Amino acid sequence: MAIAEGQWREVALSDDEYARICELLGREPSEVELGMFGAMWSEHCGYKHSRPLLKTLPTDAPWVVQGPGENAGAVDIGNGYAAVFKVESHNHPSAVEPYEGAATGVGGIVRDIFTMGARPIALLDGLRFGPLTDPRNAYLFSNVVAGIGGYGNCLGVPTVGGEVFFDESYNGNPLVNAMCVGIAPIDGIVRAAASGVGNVIMVIGAETGRDGLHGATFSSVDDPEASHRGVIQVGNPFLEKQLMEACLELLGRGSVVAMQDMGAAGLTSSIVECASRGDVGVDIDVAFVPRRETAMTAYEIMLSESQERMVLVATPDRVDEITEVLDHWSLSAAVIGRVTDDGIVRVRDGEEICVETPVRYFIDECPTYQVTAEEPAYIGEAKSFDLGTVRDISQEEVNTALISLLRSPNIGSRRSIWEQYDYTILTNTVYGPGQSDAAVLRHKGTPGGIAISMDCNSRYTYLDPFEGARHTVAEAARNVACSGARPLGLTNCLNFGSPERSPANYQLVKAVEGMGDACRALNIPIVSGNVSLSNETNRVPVYPTPLVACVGVLDDIESRMDLRWNDGDGIWLVGGGVPSLGGSEYLAYQHGIVAGNLPALDLDREGRMLQMLQQVAAGDIDVAAHDVSAGGLAVALAEMAMASDIGATIDGVETGDRVDATWFGESATRVVLALPAQQAGLIEMIAGEWDTPIRRIGTVGGTSLSLAGSETSLDDMRQASDAALDIAVTTESTK
Repeated sequence: MAIAEGQWREVALSDDEYARICELLGREPSEVELGMFGAMWSEHCGYKHSRPLLKTLPTDAPWVVQGPGENAGAVDIGNGYAAVFKVESHNHPSAVEPYEGAATGVGGIVRDIFTMGARPIALLDGLRFGPLTDPRNAYLFSNVVAGIGGYGNCLGVPTVGGEVFFDESYNGNPLVNAMCVGIAPIDGIVRAAASGVGNVIMVIGAETGRDGLHGATFSSVDDPEASHRGVIQVGNPFLEKQLMEACLELLGRGSVVAMQDMGAAGLTSSIVECASRGDVGVDIDVAFVPRRETAMTAYEIMLSESQERMVLVATPDRVDEITEVLDHWSLSAAVIGRVTDDGIVRVRDGEEICVETPVRYFIDECPTYQVTAEEPAYIGEAKSFDLGTVRDISQEEVNTALISLLRSPNIGSRRSIWEQYDYTILTNTVYGPGQSDAAVLRHKGTPGGIAISMDCNSRYTYLDPFEGARHTVAEAARNVACSGARPLGLTNCLNFGSPERSPANYQLVKAVEGMGDACRALNIPIVSGNVSLSNETNRVPVYPTPLVACVGVLDDIESRMDLRWNDGDGIWLVGGGVPSLGGSEYLAYQHGIVAGNLPALDLDREGRMLQMLQQVAAGDIDVAAHDVSAGGLAVALAEMAMASDIGATIDGVETGDRVDATWFGESATRVVLALPAQQAGLIEMIAGEWDTPIRRIGTVGGTSLSLAGSETSLDDMRQASDAALDIAVTTESTK
């Protein structure tokens, strides 16, 4: 069938890109080839604008087992094991159908982990929505959270942490990022590279339907209407549980040569990526693909994004064994083709050859575009804002300001979210949501464990993309260190608007630069990640959101720290960060102002802080730790008091030029520690060894938090915090 004029634009290919495809092939593509090129050359699969930028990020370290390029990254956590982890986005599907969009986002990221032979042990989520006062946003929020919980709970993988942020920039375009962490023996990690000429290619798991057609393509286009077309996959967590157990059994037996999840672009991306990694060709017949709908075309089968499916490569003598295992788990299995030595992707539909294209045309010839941009005017205007025009508060007003700030949706309790998640299933969870700055999980069979944090201050990255991204990396690592762990690696999800227009192009470039700068300074590599661009509504981009998740290791699970202090403890403020109202939640929530210079970030000082916290945790000290971030010192202290159900008297904080900045100003490299007074000498000695400022600021006790005489009861704080996410929950869409 001849390609009609402009048909390539329907699969998000430009005129120049289509001309290049015709030049490579020496002919017009077939309809199936056109669809496959549209998927593989999309931003989602091809990373056309982001690939050159991502190559600048640090990815190596002696403890890195697997860096970018596979289904997930992996770091050595000792005892012969690796933590395998990645984060991905499901933003556009969640804007259309929030429950299934979020649920299938969880399913997809879990498959990326067990595909590598790792058993998933934890999920986290990073979420962004418009204000909950809007019924549509409330609908999206409540159903996304329900979708995450519904899929993860049924699958049996605990959701142990994450973060959420609300701002008008996300009206119409929520962000839903899902992370999964698994554990695998280092020598048991499986890569997705097809090899062995004559080896068979199998499709296993669910049957193929028409759901999700061109999801990868439409989530990558610079067209809000197109990006929200009906491309939503439908998930089945119970089937995924069967698939996970079957795959782990096959990988444990050594039954397969390679395994690849069928995620974005479905069968197309799976076979093309496997062939590319193995430098081989593939020859498949879609007539053998199990399907749940009759009369499906080769185009639909190749581009379907039906969930809970995998591609396997195996030697022919293992087919019966694989089929037997799949039968045991009530899953379909079919041989659909073989590995070849000619470097060609050949797709048949019975007697008809639908595709005959070199593998490298889909991967190596995918165009890349250099993103260049000038600083948008709003950044300079925001930095020049005069904070002196904002009325300061008196010390007597600190109590009222604290209560108000605790009601902020960006500060208050997330209990209404995480109570919908089963965060203790599998019995690995030591610290779940709300207990520590990072989730902490034991590694069964060893004395150790891992800590996981997910962070991004989207407002910071909006005001200063370079510095904001540096702050994001530093905070993720600091939160892991506040649990007592040593940060090992990062995964990121870069959520931005269109890279072809200002301001998103500038934001993307500078944020990646800032992220790389912080990673190099702190010696924490990025081992996996995802990019989601064109997140816009009416050509207005969301706040730049380069979400970062950090994984760290605890050699001894008993050497961990949480938020809970004890009656009679002394309270110390560690670190020399100067509090600033620039970009703060206080300034935005109390005054509706998003402006000012961000707090200064000294990465050398931050690195010493990370080392100091690890040494404190490893010592024989009963200590609570919490970093000072959103909401400033007053909020950090309030959160520790509420977590412990014990108040405190803070009488050692010197008021700076402004009362509001003293208590609600934000900064980097500041941590609150609480510990028995008799251990003060040891803490001060450790801080001195790492050249980190420390001073005692108060004492734990009572039923209220007294900030230099401004008193707030625990009950009042808790009531305000618990009301932060109160909404009229609706399960019906509000268009």
